[in-house]
Amino acid sequence: MSRAPPPPFKPSTQPTSFYRSVLYAWSGLIHTVVHQRNMRMHVISAILVGLVGSGIPLGLAEKVTLIFCVVMILFAEMLNSALEQLVDLAIQQFDEKARLTKDIAAAGVLVLAIGTVVIFAAVLVHNADTIFANVPAIERQVLWGVPLTFLGGALMHEAKKPLAVDAACALAALGVWIRTIWWTESYVFSAMTLGMLIVCINAAGTRQWERRRSRSAEKPEKQNPA
Repeated sequence: MSRAPPPPFKPSTQPTSFYRSVLYAWSGLIHTVVHQRNMRMHVISAILVGLVGSGIPLGLAEKVTLIFCVVMILFAEMLNSALEQLVDLAIQQFDEKARLTKDIAAAGVLVLAIGTVVIFAAVLVHNADTIFANVPAIERQVLWGVPLTFLGGALMHEAKKPLAVDAACALAALGVWIRTIWWTESYVFSAMTLGMLIVCINAAGTRQWERRRSRSAEKPEKQNPA
């Protein structure tokens, strides 16, 4: 028996403001970070790229290339996550074509990630003389960049943490970022690092809110057992 076609889509008659559209898009970004491990890895990689770009004096071409690669990776991962959700919605049971669709979409993100790593390595090799000429600056960037990256990862980690821990990590991450501004080589890359930290902090807050809502939903069930 063939499945009945879905009802026609009826667009909302309520106009959506630009501000609300941006909020919806931001919610989609944070949802992807919270529920997709690969997206969290890409955010960490973006923080590292931001630290490299703000610690090494690069040319305009290298800066544009690295920023473009970061944006493309994040875009591809969000598109892959949206496609997975769509496939799961359309296919309620296991289907080989659905599995291949997901695998191929994930392969596209993998190819783009590998290409980004190759480009990043080429930029570092091309600027090897600049790197060796700024060894003290690199050491300073590593000294402050490692804890900054760790704090960003801790904020996004799925492990259950008290709200106070997330708040302390957020304040510490912002404090470290402010310290790196004093010697940055590129305010654009510093701004990109700050943007990724804001994503990490928002993801931590969203995860706290989801867990609190889940606990609130479980309490009535325990109080009124079937």
